[in-house]
Amino acid sequence: MARARVKPLRLVVAFAAVIAIAVALWQLQRATDDLIITHTSVGETPVTVFRPPSTAPAPVVVIAHGFAGSQQLMQPFAQTLARNGYIAVTFDCTGHGRNPVTMVGDVDEPTKITGVLVDELGRVTDYARALPQSDGRAAVLGHSMASDIVVRYGVTHPEITATVAVSVFSKVATATGPRNLLVIVGAVEPQMLIDEGLRIVNLATGGGAAAGRTYGDFSAGTARRLALSSGVEHIGVLYSQDSMRETLQWMNESFGRQGAGWIDRRPMWLALLFGGLIALAWPLSKLLPQAAPVPMGASLTWKPLLIAAILPAVLTPLILWKAPTDFLIILLGDYLTLHFLLYGALTAAILLLIRARGRKAHAYAAKHPTHGLEKLESLPDPVHPRISIAALAIASVAAIAYNIIGFGLPLDSYVFSFMPIEPRLYLIAAIACGTIPYFITAEWMAHGAGAKRGAYALAKFCFLASLAFAVALNLQKLFFLIIIVPAILLLFIAFGVISNWTYKATNHPLPGALANAILFAWAIAVTFPMVIR
Repeated sequence: MARARVKPLRLVVAFAAVIAIAVALWQLQRATDDLIITHTSVGETPVTVFRPPSTAPAPVVVIAHGFAGSQQLMQPFAQTLARNGYIAVTFDCTGHGRNPVTMVGDVDEPTKITGVLVDELGRVTDYARALPQSDGRAAVLGHSMASDIVVRYGVTHPEITATVAVSVFSKVATATGPRNLLVIVGAVEPQMLIDEGLRIVNLATGGGAAAGRTYGDFSAGTARRLALSSGVEHIGVLYSQDSMRETLQWMNESFGRQGAGWIDRRPMWLALLFGGLIALAWPLSKLLPQAAPVPMGASLTWKPLLIAAILPAVLTPLILWKAPTDFLIILLGDYLTLHFLLYGALTAAILLLIRARGRKAHAYAAKHPTHGLEKLESLPDPVHPRISIAALAIASVAAIAYNIIGFGLPLDSYVFSFMPIEPRLYLIAAIACGTIPYFITAEWMAHGAGAKRGAYALAKFCFLASLAFAVALNLQKLFFLIIIVPAILLLFIAFGVISNWTYKATNHPLPGALANAILFAWAIAVTFPMVIR
């Protein structure tokens, strides 16, 4: 079927999107122009060194990411410090990012995983202090899970001049150890993290500590401070300019140095970059081949739609509550795989039952036309239009490629480790066995010629509510899912918009469903740590 020409508005949007992407990439790259960045490894630990071009010796700051993070996530701190004369060193912790070494044990077991991470931090710190450009002095910075790691390392290594613990939870800090401890917490993070920061500072003050005040003496190593970064949560604290300023000032005070005051401002450029990529998908979707002559989907009215959306959301967490879910070497990824798979299977079963009921209703209405059962709120059984398999294949490959390459490359460069190492390729395939059934059934349920406005949002809301219900049932095992729910919500919104454009162009939910399914499987497989339990 001939495709309509691209309208002028789409051309304008495409032009504006390309300009936005180009400007954002230029600004993000410009932030590194005055730095020397080298990639290496310490043993099997991937390491990146950021340093100024000056040959003058400088202190090193070793920066560790948190749970389900990677060294790219800590670039704002690294670039801020390096642009101000420090040597910043980031690395992928064991089991994370591109580190091929798998964790062994439970995440909260201090004699196993925690000890391994502390030792790894020590090896990277030793490497950093031995760099030719290092003056021998060192500080450490860690976020979330790694806040405890850097505090533990600083307590047992008094030669570390300063420690910065972001989103801290650590029970080993004392009144004097580690030296010169700065605690940073997002102002909208859970109150327990703010309370933990105050508790740590109060160990040195004897009580009455307040956020935003510095206590103790830098020269004696007893300086303590709790800083609240305004308006940010657990991930946003890593991009906050408040966090950058507090860290830079703390390092300058601890080492007796002054810098140019340069602060990383990537949030606005990341927003422009990914906003441009989302906007560009609209005009590009017009180039996709049409797979069906009419919109395909379940075309559910409100009553069956609510049944198909709510029942799987309630049943999935209940069924998996006591079920064994540890079958992949990736923490939480195995549970998410089963949740997606079971949710999709239940949705498919409900849609088939609704369809069977609709067929019976239409058959009865054909024999008894005066009874008016053609108005029954059930799934209709239209004559199946001819579907172009070639068009479906082309549109699916194009949509998948745009998600994985178009978004994946900048994500890998500026946000987190997105390009997988070999062990994670197998995990992507395994997790996709769960995400594909879910997204196909969810997209089919929410679309069709008679689909209700808001059906797609309802389907995604029910899935997030289902995850929240699962966490409530098994808080100890699934606690870390709380951290990623905001990320899942953002992905649902951004890629839901793109899949909707894909659907309008192709008249079929499959290309958008497959693209989102592969993206989610990919993101889960490359994000969560590899663990052998």
